[in-house]
Amino acid sequence: MPRIQAASVAEHHARQRRALLDAARALLAETGQAPSMAAVGRHAGLARTSVYQYFASAEELLAAVVADVFPAWAGRVLARVAAEPTAASRVWAYVVANVELFAGPEQAVARALTRAVEPRLLQGPIEQFHAQLQGPLRQALTDLGEPEPEIMAKLIDSLIVRACQEVGSTPRTQATEVAGDTLARLRRLLGPYLGLSPQV
Repeated sequence: MPRIQAASVAEHHARQRRALLDAARALLAETGQAPSMAAVGRHAGLARTSVYQYFASAEELLAAVVADVFPAWAGRVLARVAAEPTAASRVWAYVVANVELFAGPEQAVARALTRAVEPRLLQGPIEQFHAQLQGPLRQALTDLGEPEPEIMAKLIDSLIVRACQEVGSTPRTQATEVAGDTLARLRRLLGPYLGLSPQV
């Protein structure tokens, strides 16, 4: 039995499970395909049989990844929004954080999950992800004085998705540059509405 390098057995198991989730996520981003249990174990430094101590099947592992990544992504966006001092800067931080998600390895993970996971398993987490983000965005728009915050929030989301289509299809080596161009365009559109300076 491997030596436990943690304060308790429970902490050891939590670390191992975290390592497996991180390995699966990294392989999804790298290959765009659902990884095998053996590949996840190798990436995490564990034997394939050890992986089955934490997840009964590849499907269960992918479901755990889904349950893990969407709250993490939402947390990143919401932290950026909450850190801003004004309503306008909170709206802009929301835009920037979402574009960065599109430009980062998370987008490859999202695309791989849509191919590898049954839609019924993705629907709930995706809906909850969007609901988590819409609340603070609508609040920022309300604080900005927007008379139709719910409609405007949906329009901003649609604008982000449309503007980021090029980012999503760009090789990762060029994604940062393309994301910068995308943000510049979005700022030209939204800057006057938010009262932002034209510089990114």
